[in-house]
Amino acid sequence: MGNILVTGANGLVGSQFKDVMGITSRIGDLRNPQMVDKIFSVYTDREHNVDRVIHCAAKVGGVGGNIKYKGEFFYDNIMINTNVIESARKYGVTKLVAFLSTCIFPDNVEYPLTELKIHAGKPHFSNDAYAFAKRMSEVQIRAYREQYGLNYTSVIPTNIYGPNDNFNIENGHVIPSLIHKCYLARENKTDLTIWGSGKPLREFISSKDVAELTLWVLDNYNESEPIILSNSEEISIKDIVEIIVELMNFKGNVIFDTDKPDGQFRKPSDNTKLKRYLPKYKFTPIQDGLKETIDWFENNYSTIRK
Repeated sequence: MGNILVTGANGLVGSQFKDVMGITSRIGDLRNPQMVDKIFSVYTDREHNVDRVIHCAAKVGGVGGNIKYKGEFFYDNIMINTNVIESARKYGVTKLVAFLSTCIFPDNVEYPLTELKIHAGKPHFSNDAYAFAKRMSEVQIRAYREQYGLNYTSVIPTNIYGPNDNFNIENGHVIPSLIHKCYLARENKTDLTIWGSGKPLREFISSKDVAELTLWVLDNYNESEPIILSNSEEISIKDIVEIIVELMNFKGNVIFDTDKPDGQFRKPSDNTKLKRYLPKYKFTPIQDGLKETIDWFENNYSTIRK
């Protein structure tokens, strides 16, 4: 068996894979098809012997970035996904696992989210450009399986968190943004102000768990249909804030600004398929995962994405 190549190797999930070959933005621009072909021609040669790919690379951001830069988010992601999957096909990659996102699901959909509901309606307007681009990688994979007989598939993790995340307060996702906000409030001795009521519910999964499960998918999961990676356990934003405040030893006031929007109240997923395959898998408890993330954040604050 050959080697594994990971795209987006410096990112939140990509950085969790050990003993693999990695593509970062420094190696090449994955939006450029000629450059992607060149990268794959090198990594699939006899010296590197890559025959499996985990495709994590993407242009991602928070709500603000998704709304303000819809054209960029669509173009960058549609080109990255199209080029990586096509070059993998051309250069003989036998197994590819591509990352999707729960935001690809329709805005108006009956819960819980399942793998069969991806194309059942339009995604939320705030990230529809990004979501449609990600959906198209699932379509491309199905088309390639049908025409070329390739064993390519995709995974849909719920809200991922962990070391190497983007901790930008405006453009980062909820957990890294909250950690950074709490850090600044503690250091500056100010109140910690949270957007919304804190009542919305989310499902979180550590990047370490996602990496472990993705390696299992690479070796064992051969269905065309994507598989949701989730513990299907909801927790409120308010409870997440309380854990972060405790772990970061913040002693100031916590204010929930109810004049700011809450966003979707909940997006529960159904992990029946994953549990059928891996009934005994133990997910990282949220308290442990947050402690690891916060420790990494504090130890690397001067160099992290923020």
